[in-house]
Amino acid sequence: MHFLQTLLAFAVVLGVLIIVHELGHYLVARWCGVKVLRFSVGMGKVIYSRRFGKDQTEWAVSVLPLGGYVKMLDAREGDLSEVSAEDMKREFTRQSVWRRIAIVAAGPLANFLLAILLFAGLYSYGIPEPAPKLRAPAEQSIAYQAGVRGGELVTVVNGKPIQIWNDLRWQMVQAVINKKAVTLDVERAAADPHAGKIIRTVTIPVDSISAEELEGDFLVKLGIDLARPRAILGQVVPDGPAMLAGLQSGDLIVAVNGNAITDGVALVDAVRAAPGKMLQIDLLRNGKPLSVNVTPEAVDKDGQVFGRIKVEVPMMPDMVLASHGPFAALAKGVQKTWDTSTMTLKMVGKMIVGEVSWKNVTGPITIADYAGQTARIGLISYLSFIAFVSISLGVMNLLPIPVLDGGHLLYYAVEVLTGRPVSERFGAIAQRAGIGILMTLMLVAVFNDINRLIS
Repeated sequence: MHFLQTLLAFAVVLGVLIIVHELGHYLVARWCGVKVLRFSVGMGKVIYSRRFGKDQTEWAVSVLPLGGYVKMLDAREGDLSEVSAEDMKREFTRQSVWRRIAIVAAGPLANFLLAILLFAGLYSYGIPEPAPKLRAPAEQSIAYQAGVRGGELVTVVNGKPIQIWNDLRWQMVQAVINKKAVTLDVERAAADPHAGKIIRTVTIPVDSISAEELEGDFLVKLGIDLARPRAILGQVVPDGPAMLAGLQSGDLIVAVNGNAITDGVALVDAVRAAPGKMLQIDLLRNGKPLSVNVTPEAVDKDGQVFGRIKVEVPMMPDMVLASHGPFAALAKGVQKTWDTSTMTLKMVGKMIVGEVSWKNVTGPITIADYAGQTARIGLISYLSFIAFVSISLGVMNLLPIPVLDGGHLLYYAVEVLTGRPVSERFGAIAQRAGIGILMTLMLVAVFNDINRLIS
């Protein structure tokens, strides 16, 4: 069932992004007066088509789903001797270089526009997200040494106000890429309830984090983690280890084997680490201290053995609804798209110079996997994923590689500077080189995808 859901989610992502990209080319081509012969979703042999409009443009679905194209009246692609003089005025290469630039650039720009609108819609609707509240870090961690003690609410990162946990993570990612220390403005309630809130600034160095670690949970390495509720037990499963030991719903767990338990995550970690071993649990029940012994049952899942006592433990963090008015949401959508695009370009640059591993290149298998995962989480996560992939597609297509839109834009930039188009011979050689580069990148991406699945 998950496989079918993943396949469907991936097909929707792919279909939407291809159609939006090619519609950008199509609409601007029509606006510039160029005759469009075919609009195809997919590459290769056409398996279904219909013709519409004054120009009888062929709208087609082709056999290979990884891509699409808009075929215009183009003298470079066949004999046009039988084309009428009126239509020849609408031939692509006869248009001014600026019109050709507009037509080619419209595809990637359409992807950026889609991302902006999706982000703006989500920000306007309101996104329920974890609040940027910090968990108590380990004493040896970088965050602890910087002054984080747990319970702080982060309000500003490197001078930029934030509302949600993802904003904090995003700013941290950019700091790692730019090799810049992170300054956090945090607030926490004072010990005296009449004293209000204490606001202070902490600086966290990120030198220990490499760009290659950004794909994982690099924040934990710094000691930055999401605050969770205290370990107050929920439902206790009948005849489970917890109930047999005398634990009850509402018990506040304060220590396990003498080690303080600060939240539900710490309790779960302590139990999972002790399959079949007796644990002494100190707790408060209606304000009174008690101590019980419980032995977690051993559970073997996929070759990994862990402990379980069969009790519900609260894990949901404090949530906030990040919503904005239409104009503010649109501005945030533009900013998010810009930040994501620049970060993607920086990562590409670091790969080229060897600062970041090529293992970070992902392909269709990983995209399909993430599409399925986000679709199962909910519509908001899924739409956010589509926006991020749309940005990646836009950036990739603007890279100055022959065959891609960026390669054609490079040709036209040369034409603007020199006053004459790139020679056909040079274009043909560059085209073959571009195909070779793209095939190599695809092989690397698929290899990385398969390696991720295996590992």
